[in-house]
Amino acid sequence: MRITDPLIKASHASRRKKNYSHILAVARDVVAEHGINASMRDIARRAEVGLATLLRHFPTREALFEALLCTNLDALTQRADELETSDSPDEALISWFQEWLAFAQSYRGVVAMMAAAHTNPNSALYASCAAVHSASARLLLRAQAEGAARPDMNGDDLFALMTALGWAVDQPSFAPRADHLFRIITGAILANPSTGSASAALDRQN
Repeated sequence: MRITDPLIKASHASRRKKNYSHILAVARDVVAEHGINASMRDIARRAEVGLATLLRHFPTREALFEALLCTNLDALTQRADELETSDSPDEALISWFQEWLAFAQSYRGVVAMMAAAHTNPNSALYASCAAVHSASARLLLRAQAEGAARPDMNGDDLFALMTALGWAVDQPSFAPRADHLFRIITGAILANPSTGSASAALDRQN
């Protein structure tokens, strides 16, 4: 028994990892079809596992989305770190906003879920939201220090505008105007959007 116990444990761990990866792959497809309102029962059914098995891996819908989005959110915050070394703070801020817009369009309803999780430390998405908020706030402060962004806003304001844009482009009636809405919002954030590198950066986003 002492010899086989480690083998049994390893087999169980391997099976759990395989189930986890399979469920996540199926969930990604279901969420792509139905957005954040995708049924957990439907995910379990299509993954050919019991609902109890699904809930052991992902006890809440937010836990499932944290697993689905962790790669995207890690890449987003890493991108902010890269942009912080840019020579042009206004261009960095615009690029970051554009990266966020692309993310917001990747999963229907995810921005509303993140907005709700933003102030809830018990949410599985809270840490990721905090990382995105912190990254955007740093880029804003850098732009403000250079006089490139309006001084009367803070990280909370910027995150609110990012969330508002993400929500808007999630609506079928507003989605076709995503680029136009992006230009309006970023133009309002920047101190001098019609001059110099700010105008050129905005032009390059379209």
